[in-house]
Amino acid sequence: MPSPQQARAQASAITSGKTVPETEASPTSQLRTLFDQPRLSPGQRRIAQYLIEHITEAAFLSITDLADRVGVSQPSVTRFAAAVGFSGYPALREKLQSIALGTLAGGPVAADENGANELQSAVDAEIENLENLRRDFADPDQVIDIGRKLSASTPLTILGLRISASLAEYFAYAARRIHPDVRLVNRGGSTAYDALLQSREAGGTWVLAFSMPRHAQETLTAVQVARSAGLKVALITDLALGPVADTADVVFATGTGSRLVFDSYAAPGVMAAALLQAMTDADPERTQGRLEEYEHISDQHHFFLRD
Repeated sequence: MPSPQQARAQASAITSGKTVPETEASPTSQLRTLFDQPRLSPGQRRIAQYLIEHITEAAFLSITDLADRVGVSQPSVTRFAAAVGFSGYPALREKLQSIALGTLAGGPVAADENGANELQSAVDAEIENLENLRRDFADPDQVIDIGRKLSASTPLTILGLRISASLAEYFAYAARRIHPDVRLVNRGGSTAYDALLQSREAGGTWVLAFSMPRHAQETLTAVQVARSAGLKVALITDLALGPVADTADVVFATGTGSRLVFDSYAAPGVMAAALLQAMTDADPERTQGRLEEYEHISDQHHFFLRD
């Protein structure tokens, strides 16, 4: 949205028959638009960060020099160019040069449009993810419904492989406080298949799976095994569309923070906590009994430091 001064200038230009160009986005914003869309690997994000931080110099480097500066191989730079939508490094460099020349000609040079540094921008992106999740929670019926179904599944299986294992471990740790039989699957391959099949044979009906980028092939295979065994799958992921999401029964899509070399998971973490809350509300008597019993045991064995 233009500022009041820009709006007045545009209105004046219209009445005088002139056109006023809109303010061009800063180089950082242009580069983020270029790089934020694809799902980049950590190595590719290092290249993106270097280009954002050194655009006026990096745009004129050869592929060899850029690879040396970032500390990656030349094929890595070529793959990065393809990942952000270019036919090769020469095409990417041409685009970078057009952005850099705008800066050298006197264009805006702020680190970001709001003046934020790299870490602040990462927090801003996560705040936006949380705001989107808040809007999704305006209708909590699906979360409440799946929370009930997860609560009723005995055993309840939690699946999270590779980078997604940390979220799965958090959920399983908390769920064990309120559910009598929670089984964590954080290893892929035949180990995961065995665990899923045993869960179904033991009477389990649902699996809660986490699939964060970069999405693992073994996660897709495990979800397919679960479905073929007769288990329902609820999925927390970053994309509503894709092979894993298409295979699941229910999908909770929440954005991940991708401004840093490795993703951050503020919104998926809140999503997981919301499902835990729904599970506690689904069977309040069981929840209260198990929590009180755990508090008694933790006090008896001094699990925690006292304030």
